[in-house]
Amino acid sequence: MPRRTLHPKRSTIGLRVPDNPIALALLEELGEPILSSTLLLPGDEEPMTDPYEIRERLENQVDLIIDGGWCSTQTSTVIDLTNGIELVRVGKGDPALFGL
Repeated sequence: MPRRTLHPKRSTIGLRVPDNPIALALLEELGEPILSSTLLLPGDEEPMTDPYEIRERLENQVDLIIDGGWCSTQTSTVIDLTNGIELVRVGKGDPALFGL
């Protein structure tokens, strides 16, 4: 993992299983995982979800912006698999798939 993506106190990684059609199409085309993070810029309290604001603030700093419309701020369900199966947070994603 790239050093800048590592948490200073943890040695684990998180895997996200998307249901977004653009993310799924990119994964299908690439045939490999994508490294990503929530778009929370320094000084911002909430992640950016407005595609127009994202383009306005970042278009001169990144190679590509894919406008997929407004994004949800609903949190993901988080399941910790480091020591068995532990439900950490309920959000988008059915924990019943893991027997929880």
